Amino acid sequence: MKIRLSLCLGLLMAAIFSGRAGDAVGKPISPWKPGTLDIHQISTGRGNAGLYILPDGTTLLVDAGEMPVKTANHTPDRPDATRPAGERIVRYIRHALAHDPHPALDYVILTHFHDDHMGAPSDKSLTAGCGAYKLTGVTQVGESLRIGKLLDRAWPDYSYPKPLDEPHMMNYRAFVKWQTENNGLKVERFVPGRADQVVLLHNARKYPNFHFRNVGANAEVWTGEGTSTHNLVPASSTAPASLWPHENCCSISFRLTYGKFDYFNGGDIPGVIPKGYPSWFDIETAVAKAVGAVDAAILNHHGYLDSQNEFFVRTLQPRVWTISVWDKYHPTPEVWERLQSTTLYGGPRDIFATDVHPANREAIKGLETLASDSGHIILRVAPGGRSFRVVIVSDSSESYQVKKIFGPYRSK
Repeated sequence: MKIRLSLCLGLLMAAIFSGRAGDAVGKPISPWKPGTLDIHQISTGRGNAGLYILPDGTTLLVDAGEMPVKTANHTPDRPDATRPAGERIVRYIRHALAHDPHPALDYVILTHFHDDHMGAPSDKSLTAGCGAYKLTGVTQVGESLRIGKLLDRAWPDYSYPKPLDEPHMMNYRAFVKWQTENNGLKVERFVPGRADQVVLLHNARKYPNFHFRNVGANAEVWTGEGTSTHNLVPASSTAPASLWPHENCCSISFRLTYGKFDYFNGGDIPGVIPKGYPSWFDIETAVAKAVGAVDAAILNHHGYLDSQNEFFVRTLQPRVWTISVWDKYHPTPEVWERLQSTTLYGGPRDIFATDVHPANREAIKGLETLASDSGHIILRVAPGGRSFRVVIVSDSSESYQVKKIFGPYRSK
């Protein structure tokens, strides 16, 4: 009798959380609450940005993209072009952290050094108050909000696989240098295999079932056991420069676990080998072997043609896929077909995109079956991680108004 009563109470609590009392269509999204894990995929039309509010309130920003130039291949800025993307990201973060009288970011991770993930200056970019760097993407975020720890793939020398000295990198490096010397910023290289670089900072004892695992960076991938890793790329001295890993190959990847809930982010890692290239250009397969099945994942490389290979999709088999997208080639038809394939894995799956380009709606058969094709995408994971919902918030204004609610989904 006690077992049945406990089971009923557990199901009732899950139903209460998963119901729509907290969030309602047409109303502003409800605030984060302690014990909940929120993963916000922010839609700006200029790049990738994800805000994670962990169960104890620890905050993590993954990327802060701001492309300096847009073309007809890209969707418009969201909600409009009156403010740069870095400023839009800051304003979104401040709203999402309204429960905190002193909003700040405990961690920032840059998955890799492309402008749509970190920002790049344009002729319109303002100069920081200190005069040391331009404000764009992550440098705008760091100018506006305190960052506790910054993790990237190449600190402190920024030399792998060759010196990283492009203009946008030199701007970022100037930001890192000034912030560490004058503002107390801590910077670390993201080390594959470790599970202690991102931890709960405010009440870790209360949430012992939360874990963050560094999976890969610089084509070095966790084996899935302990902290051991293996390098996929032979020493650069033994290969011609044309076959050195490109920036996407070097992307950071990680797995986040909260109770039964698992989530994966792989930056822009590739998994489909271009003709004539060596097998190690497939980063996804090694990563998938370490990560295993998850409940939700964001598409690698925005669903471009070199991503989401069959083994990766078959292994991760998430119930929910999200796509950070603003480009007519994201996703590509081949990737869309693999995501839909019930041969690769059975059962339902819902796919959510931040901002699908109109041309892609016409080019890809079945794209109309997307659960949502525009808006900020928020995964709200219930206390303890047993279930989660997906809340779509309008990106056409800063009203933070809920457009759609999906779920509850039961964690595996």
